Amino acid sequence: MDERVAAAAGATAELGEWVSRLDVADVPAAVLDRLSLVLLDVVGVTALGAGLDEQAALRAAWRPPAGPAPLIGAGRLVSTDAAAWLGATALVALELDEGNKYAKGHPAAHGFPAVLALACELDSTGADTAAALLAAYEVAARFGQATAQAPGAHPHGSWGVPGAAAGCARLLGLGAGATAAAIDTGAGLPVAGHFGSATGGNPVRDAWMGASNLSGLVAARMAAAGLARNTGTAALSLGTLLGRFDPAGLTAGLGERWDVTRGYFKRHASCSFTHPAADAVLALRAELAPSRTGRIERITVETHALGAGLAATGWDNRLSAMFSTPFVVATALLTGEVGPASSGAERLGDPAVRALARRVRLTAAGDLTGRLPAERAARVTVEFDDGAAPVTREVPNPVGDADHHPLDERAVVAMLKGWLPGRAGLVDRAVELSRDLPALPHVGDPLRGLAGTGDGTEKKEEPS
Repeated sequence: MDERVAAAAGATAELGEWVSRLDVADVPAAVLDRLSLVLLDVVGVTALGAGLDEQAALRAAWRPPAGPAPLIGAGRLVSTDAAAWLGATALVALELDEGNKYAKGHPAAHGFPAVLALACELDSTGADTAAALLAAYEVAARFGQATAQAPGAHPHGSWGVPGAAAGCARLLGLGAGATAAAIDTGAGLPVAGHFGSATGGNPVRDAWMGASNLSGLVAARMAAAGLARNTGTAALSLGTLLGRFDPAGLTAGLGERWDVTRGYFKRHASCSFTHPAADAVLALRAELAPSRTGRIERITVETHALGAGLAATGWDNRLSAMFSTPFVVATALLTGEVGPASSGAERLGDPAVRALARRVRLTAAGDLTGRLPAERAARVTVEFDDGAAPVTREVPNPVGDADHHPLDERAVVAMLKGWLPGRAGLVDRAVELSRDLPALPHVGDPLRGLAGTGDGTEKKEEPS
């Protein structure tokens, strides 16, 4: 066996051992508190995404069969596989899902929908479900840190699949060897997605997360059937084919460093690379007299190398707008927010936003790139056409990052209720579930309660 492959197999075996023995009774309280907050955010953002017209159209075209698992926020109970796929696409549809800068992507979105759907099918205990969610996050985050993707690659659906497999294997109660085999199989099921699909506005980017969650279920089921093997696949798939892979990243500090505590929550409905610029612009907006906005001649946004490609000054749909720093900056400056409605059809054609976006210049700054990964900084300079002195604001990380203005439960609940008017009941149920999860004897009914529309009603519909 190739040395790289052998090292990957060994590290995967160690992960399998850790996941199979993971017990929330042994997990620090602070870690479980953060897991609770991540789960709350996942549920609320999924419900928000499920309310989009395009997600309703997808569900109608899909015609998912009735089953045990909820389509969160969509008022339906469907099959496990459909809930995993459709829940994942709804979760990422508005670019509001939790992320992790060290993993360079979104560990929770890669596996939480699959774990929650499978937990409903099995009517698992809360303790097992919490352990599975934690395993999904930690394994995905470690694969993200171990992987250096090829230039142009998008992180959705690639390095996170082993996390989905780990979480589902933990729910199925697989032993160490079978769990390692599930994780390895997940590493052999990545999507090779290009970042250009996101910036170009192709919703296939959302489908990559659906594929990750469904592939995690597939990998765990293969392992449960005795068909999966741990052969160090990640060294070949995530390494040789899709980038570079360092298996040491899978096990460093395992059981001591909890990556779930190092993530970020999003208050802007846009790519995370645009958030520091949005925060800087909002701070400048608060200091400028309203009359000064009309005197802006140029806005220069300096960012790190990872975010320098989001420079498009034109967009033709929601997704391409959310991946345009000029759109985000112009929207923030003119309206004071970049919320879920900011990229709706009625707002995308705003001539004032388009005109201001054409005056935004995005550039990579070596000093900001050099501060990665601990900081994802941006520096924004606004120049005026009347000779007034330019104004500049720099931020080290977006608001919501664990290292910079972290958001607590109160803040997350306030955001979700603001985004989901009239559906406070669903958010309240999500809060209760996230707090109580480890102690619940069974999770099926509480999770199915999240299918409702917030008025206390849930329904089990037949396929349309």
